[in-house]
Amino acid sequence: MAMARPPWRSKVRLAAMICRSVQGKNWFSPKNINLSASQPRKRVLSYKLLAVYVDDIPSPKDCLYGAFIYSTHPHAHIKGVNFKSSLASKKVITVISAKDIPAGGRNIGSSFPGLGDEALFGDPVSEFAGQNIGVVIAETQKYAYMAAKQAVIEYSTENLEPPILTIEDAIQHDSYFHPPPFLAPKPIGDFEQGMSEADHKILSGEVKLESQYYFYMETQTALAVPDEDNCITIYASTQIPEVTQNVVADCLGIPYHNVRIITRRVGGGFGGKAMKGCHVACACAVAAFKLRRPVRMYLDRKTDMIMAGGRHPMKVKYSVGFKSDGTLTALHLDLGINAGISPDVSPALPSAIVGALKKYNWGALALDVKVCKTNVSSKSAMRGPGDVQGCFIAEAIIEHVASALAADTNTVRRKNLHGFESLTKFYGDAAGEASTYSLVEIFDKLASSPEYRTRAAAVERFNGGSRWKKRGISCVPITYEVRLRPTPGKVSIMNDGSIAVEVGGVEIGQGLYTKVKQMTAYGLAELCSDADGLLDKVRVIQADTLSMIQGGFTGGSTTSETSCEAVRLSCATLVERLKPIKESLESKSGAPAPWKALITQATMASVNLSAQAYWTPDPAFVKYINYGAAVSEVEIDVLTGGTTILRSDLVYDCGQSLNPAVDLGQVEGAFVQGVGFFTNEDYATNADGLVVNDGTWTYKIPTVDTIPKQFNVELINSARDQKRVLSSKASGEPPLLLAASVHCAMREAIRAARKEFKANSPLTFQMDVPATMADVKELCGLDVVERHLQSLTSAAASAAVKA
Repeated sequence: MAMARPPWRSKVRLAAMICRSVQGKNWFSPKNINLSASQPRKRVLSYKLLAVYVDDIPSPKDCLYGAFIYSTHPHAHIKGVNFKSSLASKKVITVISAKDIPAGGRNIGSSFPGLGDEALFGDPVSEFAGQNIGVVIAETQKYAYMAAKQAVIEYSTENLEPPILTIEDAIQHDSYFHPPPFLAPKPIGDFEQGMSEADHKILSGEVKLESQYYFYMETQTALAVPDEDNCITIYASTQIPEVTQNVVADCLGIPYHNVRIITRRVGGGFGGKAMKGCHVACACAVAAFKLRRPVRMYLDRKTDMIMAGGRHPMKVKYSVGFKSDGTLTALHLDLGINAGISPDVSPALPSAIVGALKKYNWGALALDVKVCKTNVSSKSAMRGPGDVQGCFIAEAIIEHVASALAADTNTVRRKNLHGFESLTKFYGDAAGEASTYSLVEIFDKLASSPEYRTRAAAVERFNGGSRWKKRGISCVPITYEVRLRPTPGKVSIMNDGSIAVEVGGVEIGQGLYTKVKQMTAYGLAELCSDADGLLDKVRVIQADTLSMIQGGFTGGSTTSETSCEAVRLSCATLVERLKPIKESLESKSGAPAPWKALITQATMASVNLSAQAYWTPDPAFVKYINYGAAVSEVEIDVLTGGTTILRSDLVYDCGQSLNPAVDLGQVEGAFVQGVGFFTNEDYATNADGLVVNDGTWTYKIPTVDTIPKQFNVELINSARDQKRVLSSKASGEPPLLLAASVHCAMREAIRAARKEFKANSPLTFQMDVPATMADVKELCGLDVVERHLQSLTSAAASAAVKA
């Protein structure tokens, strides 16, 4: 990753490597541990608290605690809520419900501007299993939890239609949300003509993708503190402080300036601390407003999993035409998306799905997209929303085509990668300059290398000599379109020369504050000869909706770069103000002006030492595309369905990385989370749509055993592009799509097993997401295992007879 680095970059690399994966609470760095030498035989370990999350904030005086009571029925009248007689029920102070919303307020728990709202309370009808019915308020969090679990809800389904729970049900009942025209993906080319040019056609392909839970380390939490003049301050774990402020104010019926949202950092978000986080903040606010006492909530894992919603389930049917050499001519996609009970961000999903699908030149592309309204919890944005599904759908179709032609899958992939002309046809202005299109180069570097061919041959040899374990290898390319958004930034220099920085973005473990500190030092470096020393003077302070307005939201992978650009503009303003004073001091002394002397002189001259900028992207450049590819090699156990990832090689185009160590951590983390989506994480529900895999006992996130045994990541520096922030690119979400390579490699391993054990079974088969152990075992052939067990039993019986 050879590149010219500013003088401060080497110092922050180590700090970034330490910080990059921190999602939990109260972590400690060796830098902050002191071993006292005064007692050599009894060392005293002291430490400094580094990271304070919402639940670490000491409870204010007279603080109360809340816990949600949620419905277990998907569509029913709520006739009443009672409690089983117990110690916990006697500790209940009150139950907050829709009737406690102040006059002038609204029953609103979340809202995405322009798309729609979701109710805070199910009142008078519960519309999905897992919907909040009320909030138990008690003196301790423990008693609140216990009482909520002992609540007995009385239901009635009189005069109500049966619930709509699946995509098929929604289509049958015409139950849809309709995306606004500007969000709807556009068809490309003439589908009928493309199909007429095809030598072969697949008319009835199908694939399904299920949901995924966020599984952040810090569950949803908030602390609401009532203030004077009908005001309230809320410490919230949220990715969207501004939206949370607006929703809380609408819920309480008060002006926005009466609500202050403060967020220092979030213990993992992945999209789950966006819309879903608003509900907890609103619930605490309603309770605090009514009781005039501080109220806090920290959801237990089970409740969080049941109410979170997660990634969108989908059902896809496709028709595709192609030539005998594998060239695609046309694709028609019937896409059903289960959005849940409210729009949330679901209307934006189709364009993201199609955006990732367009990584291949389909010739012509026709679409029939249905965003289904159902009686299940609202699905929301989750890391790579829509894009990860679109990437997988494309690979499922490509593999189907290759199988139909009995051709090498990578050959079909390579043949249908875009040239720059077709890239522009499919992506428009987002394609950028031809010099920045790096996907073909990346794919060839992996899939066309001698090493890949050697490994593929080794896999084939292994499969020929192994009966109960099979291997597969696959290479998958990705494209990921991101959008730049207006973002504020503020830089203030204190009288002692220390620097306070505010940005609209929130630190959610993605390294935002690290990059912002670096950009501040970089932006002010012209005023200070010791850039590393300047870096130590910078502090990024908490997001505060009354201090930094129009903060927007943290998501979409571009928050870091847009926040950095807003900070750079603020620094440029300060440089312009301070440079004449610096030049004056240096002309008098004949030596570089010390930083502190410069700031002292500026203070005496009444120079404004605070600058704020609101950066807006160039209207001609609001989107760009990220590129990458991955090779994964897996081994499956035919008898158990277990999968081991032997090796994954990732190559990702990070542009001119602002901090390679931070970006490396994002690539690694996103990939592993993607592996969970494609393999282990079964977000199962019961017949009423209530999540039943609601804890780590049944819901399996990736562990050390899931991570590839050999894990190689390379960041490449593509051509510079002055339209991007210092020519950098996003790194938070795009690499998650690379995990599709694991699923594709599993398919190859299963195909090898089917060749050996099921002579008459088709080598083209539907393999949905996630591909759990049970799915792998079934696809390999359950009868294979049964025959093997019977042979062992027969052999044992024969041996016993002979004995």
